[in-house]
Amino acid sequence: MKKGLLFVSFLIILSLVLSGCGGAGGGADTIRVGLVAELTGDIPAVGASCKNAAEMAVAEINDAGGLDIGGKKYKVELFIEDNAGKADQSASAAQKLITQQNVVAIIGPNASRYAIPASEIAESSKVVLISPWSTNPKTTLDAKTDASKKYVFRAAFIDPFQGRVIARFALDNLKATRAAVLYDVASDYNKGIAEFFKATFEGSGGTVVAFETYTTGDKDFTAQLTKIKDTNPDVVFLPNYYSEVPLQIQQAKRLGITVPFLGSDSWGSAELITLCGTDCESYYFSTHYAADNATPVAKGFIDAYTAKYGNTPDDVAALTYDSFGLLWQALKAAGKIDRQAVRDALAKIPNFEGVTGTMQFAEGSGDPIKSAVILQIVNGKFVFFANANP
Repeated sequence: MKKGLLFVSFLIILSLVLSGCGGAGGGADTIRVGLVAELTGDIPAVGASCKNAAEMAVAEINDAGGLDIGGKKYKVELFIEDNAGKADQSASAAQKLITQQNVVAIIGPNASRYAIPASEIAESSKVVLISPWSTNPKTTLDAKTDASKKYVFRAAFIDPFQGRVIARFALDNLKATRAAVLYDVASDYNKGIAEFFKATFEGSGGTVVAFETYTTGDKDFTAQLTKIKDTNPDVVFLPNYYSEVPLQIQQAKRLGITVPFLGSDSWGSAELITLCGTDCESYYFSTHYAADNATPVAKGFIDAYTAKYGNTPDDVAALTYDSFGLLWQALKAAGKIDRQAVRDALAKIPNFEGVTGTMQFAEGSGDPIKSAVILQIVNGKFVFFANANP
């Protein structure tokens, strides 16, 4: 067994011993909520957006006098843990929030490779965890049985849907028949969505002419991109993080690859534009919402976030805000600050109108049914291009 799995297993046992009764999660006049975010490590822009939106969501409640639960107003106390972009620290952060900070629920982590180990701790401890941005199916599924976890939810759509969306876009909108893929084989998110894209693209009549891999932390993609160039694809799909994609595209262009590049929701940070510049111009990616095609609910959030932080919120910020909105609704429906009651109320939410659209949870599933959008990079900005419904 890998050291990381041994560490997570140890934490699960420890959390079962220390987690205490289901009524934990609040003091006399407070609701204790945990946040696990990637504040340092490989994707700090994700952590920054998550933290900003979390603090904004909590401040709105506290500035209004608190959250009304069972006829009494409670202030929210937010406990923030940095997972440093590491799986083991994601698990230990969740364990700390549950057993030491006594939180009623946890929001985060975001990236699937960090959300999955944290979700194991939350599930074994019977504490609600809502991941804003994780799209890999494993986050909400039991590793042994593939049954839905009872305490783990998400605000994002899942990769089978996203993989279908971007594959159909390549086929229908770009008229591509030959696609190449480059993805991180060591990351659950990248690997999963690459495989879902491949299955849909080939199942719909296209051909994946190259399916190349790398490992987290790699900087030189010349060998893989040379193989891709030799296969003469119509498009190249990069389901990789904003911190990696610019280097991959820049190296591809130096090799003479001129076909369109496509991405997934991991492209959605403004840092992509900063790092990629004009090299990413005109390319498309699937994501959770479009700031320039906002509903009234989304516009209110965008205006408030921009006024507070000085920049347009990305998809991580929007999904984090929606995760807190789901938790507030569950707490009010539960009528008390109780871990089990909050879980039961969250599982029964029929629909939720959020920044990233209307969410519906099917019976027994922590995965919302919701739409996606396709954005295009135009003049250095993310611009709405199309909706993609379930």
